[in-house]
Amino acid sequence: MAESLLIDANLSKEEKYKALLPQIEALTTGETDLIANISNLVAALRQGMGFFWVGVYFNKEGQLVLGPFQGPIACTRIPYHKGVCGACYTQQKTMLVPDVEAFPGHIACSSDSKSEIVLPAIVNGEVKLVLDVDSDKLNDFDEVDQKYLEQVMKLVESWY
Repeated sequence: MAESLLIDANLSKEEKYKALLPQIEALTTGETDLIANISNLVAALRQGMGFFWVGVYFNKEGQLVLGPFQGPIACTRIPYHKGVCGACYTQQKTMLVPDVEAFPGHIACSSDSKSEIVLPAIVNGEVKLVLDVDSDKLNDFDEVDQKYLEQVMKLVESWY
C-alpha cells in the first residue's frame, strides 16, 4: 500500500491526473472495504489535485446521503431531484457545471463553491454513489477533469 502521494505541483492538470491515477489504484488494490477505499480516494484527489471539496454521496434511504469527504462541512442529505448531485443521479451522467449559481435548483451547501463536477458510479444500471468535486473558482473544471475522473469512477465501480 502506498503511504504518500508523489505529485509534482509544477505538472499540468493532465499530468497530475496521469501521475495520481496509478497511485490511487495502488492505494486501494487489495482492500475490500468500500468505505476505506472511498476515504482514501477522496483524500488522494484533494491532496493530489488541490480540490476545494471532494466527497461522495451514497444512494440510500431514497436519497443521496453524505459519505467520506475532504473539505468544509457539507449537506448531509440530498433529494434525488435537487441540485447538481441530484441531476447526476437522475440523469446517470457526469454533470460539469462552470457556475453553480446558474444551475437550476443548485443547493448551496457552501457559499464558497463556485463550480462543480459530479460523476456517477453505475453498477448494473443503478447509481450506487456520486462523486462530487467543488471549486471555489468559477469555470474550474473542464474536459480533462471529466476524462480522468470518469476513469476514477470505473475504478470505484469495480469495488462493488
